[in-house]
Amino acid sequence: MPLVLHSEVFSFLCARLGPERVQRNVPLAPYTTFKIGGPADLFFEARTRDELAEAVLAARELGIPYFVLGLGANILVGDRGFRGLVIRNVARAYRLLPGHRLWAESGAIVYPDLIEVAVGAGLSGLEHYVGIPSTVGGALWQNLHFLSPPPERERTVFIEEVLAEAEILTAEGKRRLVGPDYFRFGYDYSILHERDDIVLAATFQLTPGDPARMREIMAANLAWRRERHPPLETEPSAGSIFKKIDGIGAGRLIDQCGLKGTRIGDAEVSPRHANIIVNRGKATAAQVRALIAYVQQVVEARTGYRLEPEIRFVGEFEPLSENEPQPVPGHVAIRHPDR
Repeated sequence: MPLVLHSEVFSFLCARLGPERVQRNVPLAPYTTFKIGGPADLFFEARTRDELAEAVLAARELGIPYFVLGLGANILVGDRGFRGLVIRNVARAYRLLPGHRLWAESGAIVYPDLIEVAVGAGLSGLEHYVGIPSTVGGALWQNLHFLSPPPERERTVFIEEVLAEAEILTAEGKRRLVGPDYFRFGYDYSILHERDDIVLAATFQLTPGDPARMREIMAANLAWRRERHPPLETEPSAGSIFKKIDGIGAGRLIDQCGLKGTRIGDAEVSPRHANIIVNRGKATAAQVRALIAYVQQVVEARTGYRLEPEIRFVGEFEPLSENEPQPVPGHVAIRHPDR
């Protein structure tokens, strides 16, 4: 039953968070980079880290499901929406600190906001992540990463390398400062995947650098991404769909199976990047899930690898049905992995 039918829940949240601040039945599609998703029963925009903490504590006190939403990348929201409270994190304050440090609330946008202020101050460490849609909270959740600067691009650089400390709201409701070790960072991973802690703010330790060189890196990284990734403005997506497996990029396996351009409804495996599914107009979450399942099936049958989704599935989904449109193959010749 939608929580909007429980007036006491709505009244409690309005009393705690503000009578004009809590909304009901808010479509989530516009708040995601996929442009897919049904309505949230309850919706609140947290403008400061204190409001973010208060909203989370209120939801926990009520015992209702909640989800903290940043820029809406790396997620797929179900067509039936979210039965609970969606807290959109727009706590975006930031400031430079002595000692080449940059402090930011968890809703602050890494690019362009934080990168521009850092580069403008001659501070290096964040410029690698230009063009990646992420808030600070999302960056720590996923251990944001990109290839090292050109021309070598010999290794991956991670956001953990510049994290000095973070302020979190623990699962027990306490606010505390933690260092990088707390997060147990890995590739596309942090301990936040397993704990109910919420990042409220973070401080990054940067180093003095040459702004001209940083601008060169930014331009090169943007060009690299634009060449290989479909533009979000015209081809909405959640970013990479599947995790690496045994050190092999999922896109490579999908491409080797000739799946670029494969469609189910308006969900399509991008012809530009095989590990990205794009919304061609009116794609549903059900179509995306069906396409994900189809890609997994084909890749496993032809290569022996079972791909694991990287994106997070949020809310309620329609059950996978045989009535969904069937896969339409792309116009890419099948290439076997051993060739």
